[in-house]
Amino acid sequence: MSTVSLPSLGNLALSRKEDFKMFAQAPRRSQPEVLTSAQLKDLGEDARAEYDLRRREWHANIGPIKTPQLADLHEDLWDIVDSNLQDGDKAKGAVALDAFPGLGKTTSVLAFAREFYRREIAERGEFTDQGHERLPVCRVGLTGNTGMKDLNRAMLEFFGHPGRNGGTTAQFGQRALDCVLSCEVRLLALDDLHFLKWNQRNGIEVSNHLKWIANEFPVTLLMIGVGLVEKGLFSEGDARRDAALAQTGRRTTRLGMRPFTIESEAGRQEWRQMLLALEQRVVLVERYPGMLADELSDYLFARSTGHIGSLMTLINRGCQRAVRSGTECLDCDLLDGVKNDEAAEAARKELEAALEKRRLTSRPRSCRRKAA
Repeated sequence: MSTVSLPSLGNLALSRKEDFKMFAQAPRRSQPEVLTSAQLKDLGEDARAEYDLRRREWHANIGPIKTPQLADLHEDLWDIVDSNLQDGDKAKGAVALDAFPGLGKTTSVLAFAREFYRREIAERGEFTDQGHERLPVCRVGLTGNTGMKDLNRAMLEFFGHPGRNGGTTAQFGQRALDCVLSCEVRLLALDDLHFLKWNQRNGIEVSNHLKWIANEFPVTLLMIGVGLVEKGLFSEGDARRDAALAQTGRRTTRLGMRPFTIESEAGRQEWRQMLLALEQRVVLVERYPGMLADELSDYLFARSTGHIGSLMTLINRGCQRAVRSGTECLDCDLLDGVKNDEAAEAARKELEAALEKRRLTSRPRSCRRKAA
């Protein structure tokens, strides 16, 4: 078996530039070959250990899969980012990705950020005309107590700026702006924006600060969170917030991501295509065509409720158990013993009952006719 040496990506903090560069520049992970039962038995002890390690790592990083949801989001993001080539005297449009948990928001954004980073480096080079390191993307994760100073410091942490440990809010902001300008950042992604306490003073401060970033930083501001509409990012919630949010709402394009649904034939086709694509990425000796898309379609929908995050967790953990136990195949008996996230487990019984009573089905009509 031939192996490709990859940089270690298991210990990255994407809120730091060195780690984000490693993530963006790493070659695509190569899928291990699917061996036959005889080939697996013929492996020596060391070769078997290496093969199983490669499979563990592969199944743990099996995505992202280009679902219709991911493709639609990326098209919208390319439209917005590519249209934001205005001169510095014009404010650029911002983006807010607002969707429920478990739909792949962060995964999809990181996949886009990776492609955007690689395109910018390929077109413009690794260094700016002034000789600075080019960093097309800056990614910052927020916490529940983030205020203006914390946000500015987080940006400085990304760049590894020596002045990140001392200074005023305004000084941190100017240093962050200097870094963005020097490194020619074009995409600033703020993840977990819903962690802000919007009804408290720091939430209002950050709203104003986001407006300042959109006005002064020559970047596309990409905000990612849950329930941003309800938290008041786009609409004027009260008099104190009118001025802070009215302009933000006008300049911000809201994007979303939807779960898989099976109420329509189109939805069932999307679900089947997702399972077929996922099936091709499963590296188990006893894998067979239709293992997921035919035999487990309803079961997997019930276990994941159509949320791709829950589905990928279940498949990853199921594959790990199938390899470790020697089962080398996914079926209901094995997956019944695999725990999934709490939200998916809580909604599971109601969906299972509807599917068992045939009030719902995840299988397209053409597949049901073949089975009949």
